[in-house]
Amino acid sequence: MNLKVVAATPFDDQKPGTSGLRKKVAVFQSAGYLENFVQAIFDTIFDNAAAPSGSTLVLGGDGRYYNREAIQIILRMAAANGVAKVLVGQGGILSTPAASCVIRKYRTCGGIILSASHNPGGPEGDFGIKYNTGNGGPAPEKITDAIYAASRSLSRYRIIDAAGVALDRIGSYTLGGMSVEVIDPVADYADLMESLFDFAAIRDLIGGGFRLCFDAMHAVTGPYAKEILERRIGAPAGSVINGVPLPDFGQGHPDPNLTYAHELVAIMYGAAAPDFGAASDGDGDRNMILGRGFFVTPSDSLAVIAANAALAPGYADGIAGIARSMPTSAAADRVAEKLGVPCFETPTGWKFFGNLMDAGKVTFCGEESFGTGSSHVREKDGLWAVLFWLNILARRRLPVEEILHRHWAEFGRNIYSRHDYEALPAVVAAGVMAQVKGQFATLPGSSFGDYRVKFCDDFSYTDPIDGSLSSGQGLRIGFDDGSRIVFRLSGTGTEGATLRIYLEAFEADPARHRVDAQQALAALIRIADEVSQLRPRTGRAEPTVIT
Repeated sequence: MNLKVVAATPFDDQKPGTSGLRKKVAVFQSAGYLENFVQAIFDTIFDNAAAPSGSTLVLGGDGRYYNREAIQIILRMAAANGVAKVLVGQGGILSTPAASCVIRKYRTCGGIILSASHNPGGPEGDFGIKYNTGNGGPAPEKITDAIYAASRSLSRYRIIDAAGVALDRIGSYTLGGMSVEVIDPVADYADLMESLFDFAAIRDLIGGGFRLCFDAMHAVTGPYAKEILERRIGAPAGSVINGVPLPDFGQGHPDPNLTYAHELVAIMYGAAAPDFGAASDGDGDRNMILGRGFFVTPSDSLAVIAANAALAPGYADGIAGIARSMPTSAAADRVAEKLGVPCFETPTGWKFFGNLMDAGKVTFCGEESFGTGSSHVREKDGLWAVLFWLNILARRRLPVEEILHRHWAEFGRNIYSRHDYEALPAVVAAGVMAQVKGQFATLPGSSFGDYRVKFCDDFSYTDPIDGSLSSGQGLRIGFDDGSRIVFRLSGTGTEGATLRIYLEAFEADPARHRVDAQQALAALIRIADEVSQLRPRTGRAEPTVIT
């Protein structure tokens, strides 16, 4: 093995977010940048005994531009740093939930996932990297903080000089003294899905003429959806559209919402719409659910899945509890109350759910940003949510819209919307947040028409498992009737800042459940504009994305 120890320049960069390190491709391609962060990962996990001698790691990504090159670099560095074995997805492909599945199934010491999630790809697009621990979930803050600290102080990285591994051929290889196994990226995950859901009932539904359309958005879930939806449950060929992963995602934005999944939306709102539509994002951990001419909010999707849990074989014995991120609507809380199980409100970030799942306190988890999942893995899981909906539809034999209306009739409707203002100058976005927070001392007790402010706060969370405190998680304005407005800066972009405004009102009257969400929330939208001075501060007349 020709080992090289190469001088490295310490990071002079901001701390990575909860989803790992995300930057423009060109940044990762710059000399030593990727290598620095990867060496920091290896130094940290070996120093903290997260990866003892003889460890196996999982490696893969969402197929975006620079994925293959980065994998070859990481493999050579893993060999130089004493990793015993690496399981890598064929073609360098592993969806984020599939990577979690493989980590857990083979009990590895963790894995390195290459993805910038729903961010655009291509030479001018984004790239990302994160380390998942042995439970299959994102590394906790004590590990990510240590990785960041190491990246700012290291002076060298270790790599071997060797030819690359043949990523497109399944089999076992040797790289230096390390074993590399190129695995089928789909099989383990597909088998897990078949163990959780009633594939026979779904096949019967489809055999009766039920039609579906799944948009993989030229991202990682294409091969998974074709294997599961078209081969295992019998959807006709062509039910999966945009199913070939492309390095630039077909020049699209692989974010499954009403704005960016426009091809699917046009199909589902067209005259010949199929019965069910769904989409997933760049790395496969997000989902959007549609019926004919009908959009299911992620908050409602979590609540409906929880209310119908017993219909899926994997959850027939009941659930331990539900967890949702703070910006997600309280629809799931009402289901948890009826089921007699706890409901936890956490900051945004799947790692907070991982602690609760590992402790056996929750089974289902969801974020309003199109992320839903369960304790089967430790990541949100787009195809899992799609299959759960198909399982519900197969058992209940009702249209998507009717399932929602019956759910609202039983639990009431949490009318909900999110307004995203993307690529704002960071100083402008911070100014909006400061404007809102600056009024917290005087807002309680004040009225805006029929809305009277009950409380204002900057959400913080003490983890019930490890006692860690997470503060500064979003500014909340709550009203006497249970309505609320939340302001939060997102950490998932690489250009400027994304300001998200969440609006929620509860409606118990079934006669008003069919009202358009934007109309129902119009007063709260005006209050949010007034409190934040959003338009004069940003110069934006409307959001970039409304969901």
